[in-house]
Amino acid sequence: MGVSARQERRQRLAEVQEAQRRAERRRNRIILAVSVAVGLALVVPTAIVVVKEQRRQAAAEAAAAQPIAGAQVFTDLGATHTTDDVSYDPTPPVGGDHHPAWQNCGFYDVPLVEEHAVHSLEHGAVWLTYDPDLPAADVAVLRRLADRHAFLLVSPYDGLPSPVVASAWGVQVALDGVDDERLEPFLVKYLQGPQTPEPGAPCTGGVGA
Repeated sequence: MGVSARQERRQRLAEVQEAQRRAERRRNRIILAVSVAVGLALVVPTAIVVVKEQRRQAAAEAAAAQPIAGAQVFTDLGATHTTDDVSYDPTPPVGGDHHPAWQNCGFYDVPLVEEHAVHSLEHGAVWLTYDPDLPAADVAVLRRLADRHAFLLVSPYDGLPSPVVASAWGVQVALDGVDDERLEPFLVKYLQGPQTPEPGAPCTGGVGA
C-alpha cells in the first residue's frame, strides 16, 4: 500500500472517529437535557407544595395568635380522678372530673368514654368530635389530621350542634366542617397549649387503640 493510500485511510479513520465523538457529545447533551428536565419536573411541583404548606402553616400560626371566632371558654373545672360516671356540661366536655386512665390519642370510628377523653384533655390533647353522619371523605380528612398530630383525639359523637366540634381543656368551638378555617388555628393554639393543666403528660399508654 502506498504512502498516499495509508494517509487517506488514516484521514478517513480520523474523520470517522471525529464524527463518533461529535455524536457522543450530542448524545451526552441530550441525556443531560432530559435529566435536567425530569429533575425539574420532580423538584418544581415538590417545591410548590412545600411553599404552599409553609404559607398555610404561617397563616394558621398568625390566626392562632388572635382570638378564635366563636370559641367559648370555661373555667372552674374540676380535675378529680374518679371511677364514677360524670355528668358533663357542656357536651362534648371540655374538662372536669375524670377517670384515672386517659384515652390514647388517635382516630376512633366509635364513640369514646367521656371520662377517659377528658383525662386526655388534661394532658394537652385536642378532641375533635364529629357527627356520625359526616361524609366519609370528611372523616378521612380528620383521620389524616390524627395521623399528623400526636396529641389529637378524633371520634364520632351523637347530638353535636355542628358537623365538627373542637375541644381542649376549658375551651371549645363549633365548626362548620372539616374545611372550617378555624380548625387549623385551633390546633396550633391548643394542642399542648398554655391551657394544659398537666403539660408533658403522655397521650399514649392509656386505654384504647
